[in-house]
Amino acid sequence: MNPRPPLPPFTEETARQKVQAAEDAWNTRNPERVALAYTEDTEWRNRTEFLHGRAEVVEFLKRKWAKEHEYRLKKSLWAFTGNRIAVRFEYEWHDAAGQWWRSHGNENWEFDDLGYMKFRFASINDQPITESERRFRSEQDV
Repeated sequence: MNPRPPLPPFTEETARQKVQAAEDAWNTRNPERVALAYTEDTEWRNRTEFLHGRAEVVEFLKRKWAKEHEYRLKKSLWAFTGNRIAVRFEYEWHDAAGQWWRSHGNENWEFDDLGYMKFRFASINDQPITESERRFRSEQDV
């Protein structure tokens, strides 16, 4: 596999770049593109699901974005050291019935030497919101 910069050990600048790249990729809602940032044998915990490998990540993301309509995400760097980054995030979406949600939480990431994410552990809470309470709007909404 080719290196996926920025590479560890992270500085504040390169950690912020990695976080922004993740935000940008996830906002495409393209499971195959997002999965390319992870090692072939990546391990995830997302809420109560435990995933192993890129193929499971792709299937998980397909299910996620089939349910979470008009998904829009914002990530921010919380901490970093060596090959690890912690982020805080919020995202908004609505379900098939039209109920808007704000999901927020924390992720802990660990990268291999080539800059691919080996481990992703996410803790997420969901909060129902009204459309007027939305913070993140796509270009089509404004």
